[in-house]
Amino acid sequence: MVRAKDKVVGFVENSADPGDLQAWCDDCEAMFLEEDDKTPRFEEFNDRVIVCDFCYAEMKARHSQAEPGAE
Repeated sequence: MVRAKDKVVGFVENSADPGDLQAWCDDCEAMFLEEDDKTPRFEEFNDRVIVCDFCYAEMKARHSQAEPGAE
């Protein structure tokens, strides 16, 4: 969620290729898992946008959540 600036929404990177920067929030991950693929329903829910690599890094830092138990 690019528009989520006031809360942490999660940051799930969904590409095994380090040069292919793709990610979505925890809600999108839940929908992806529920749909078991990038279905039309998922695509509509996801409402993805393209951002530059600087914005990607900023969003990753802002929305990544620490693993439970991690300090």
